[in-house]
Amino acid sequence: MAIRKSRPRRRNPVSDCPLTAALAAISGKWKLIIIYWLAESPRHFAALRKLMPSISQKVLTEQLRELMADEIVNRDARVRAPQPVVYSLTTYGRSLLPLVENVRAWGRGHISRFNG
Repeated sequence: MAIRKSRPRRRNPVSDCPLTAALAAISGKWKLIIIYWLAESPRHFAALRKLMPSISQKVLTEQLRELMADEIVNRDARVRAPQPVVYSLTTYGRSLLPLVENVRAWGRGHISRFNG
């Protein structure tokens, strides 16, 4: 019997509630933003930091780990040392893109409502 190495899944605090499950996976100030930038193209850690200058290294690391645990983001560690680790969306992660776009559209309207 082959032993499968996998990341431990994060537990959903209320497993019978779809909204709680969704929010557990995507909540946090930065997760939807990370998903947005990875939708454009795979990126290495430093590129993500550059796109989000307000995020700390610690928080970006934590958010990426949680997204990987939920199988939304994939981490591709290159064999050669000088090449950075590359993060990309999984197929499952890409299923979030309509949600990300809807949240962005709502956000634009919300900005206009209060600033314009």
